[in-house]
Amino acid sequence: MTTRTSGPDADGGTTAAGETVATLAAGTGRWLGLHAGRLDSPAGRAELPVTPRVKALLQLALLCRCWRKAAPDDLALEPVLAVVEHAWRRPDFPRLLARSPDSARPFGLIWAALAPAGAVTEARRGMLDRLSADGYLMPRRKSPYLHLGTRFYAELAGVGHELASYEELYACSMLARADRVPVAELDVCQVTDTVFYLSDYGFRDTGLDAEARERALRVVERLTDHCVREGAWEYAAKLLLARHCLGSDPLRTPSGTAALGMLAGARSPDGSILGKTARGRAPASAAPQQYFRWAYQPTLVTALTTLLLTNGRHPHPVPTTAPPTARRTR
Repeated sequence: MTTRTSGPDADGGTTAAGETVATLAAGTGRWLGLHAGRLDSPAGRAELPVTPRVKALLQLALLCRCWRKAAPDDLALEPVLAVVEHAWRRPDFPRLLARSPDSARPFGLIWAALAPAGAVTEARRGMLDRLSADGYLMPRRKSPYLHLGTRFYAELAGVGHELASYEELYACSMLARADRVPVAELDVCQVTDTVFYLSDYGFRDTGLDAEARERALRVVERLTDHCVREGAWEYAAKLLLARHCLGSDPLRTPSGTAALGMLAGARSPDGSILGKTARGRAPASAAPQQYFRWAYQPTLVTALTTLLLTNGRHPHPVPTTAPPTARRTR
């Protein structure tokens, strides 16, 4: 399958693409409003393993944060936000974060950073104090990718840290050296998450100079082509959002148009996305709880992407020089 299609006619093709994005945003948001409550329901707690369920709730909280910033008056946000607020009020939630030793500290930081306004104040402060006391908010032996995510969420949480600047962390990232790396050797999540953390999901400039931005856009373009060829719907959605966060309109590129068409084709009548890939779509015979597990993450990722493409900032000016290195904070 090729991503090389003729470019959109001036306004007509772009308008049609924008309508497709809006349709996807409305459908995925509606599906999440109807079904995300399963994550914090008695049935969900019985059916879903603890760590994946906690991770899914953290992802939902991130969506709500971006949704509130991009479209605070959108009534479709209310049932989704209610799920997050209910989960964060549960006194056992901090204990669930620690079920997996490998994810306990990053999950704890994300939980504290994404807490709804006024939620679990004492527990949140205690979590951040423990993370500071055990050195998690210092560089130590973190990989550049983990280091970058830790800095992003530490700043969202408003907690002091000794982590390197975004400029330093970008220089060590996969994205910074990916321009000449074979596409099959690149990790889509590392590339896109680096863009998301640098840009706060498109709500600020990435801080990349013009040359670095163009390199990053070439990497995203190659990966988008690859994911369309492979029928990787969820990754394609993340790459569309990454291009937007880099200040470029993905709907005006052949690969972006192809990725959007693929997502539209993966959408079910109820608004959900049928699975992560064309080969990994939910079977028609799936029971409701099985379908939820197949559809939840790709639907959420598509909702986040299309929401921000519809309501997020317009592409921003690109700096001609890199910004000064951010000062480390304590």
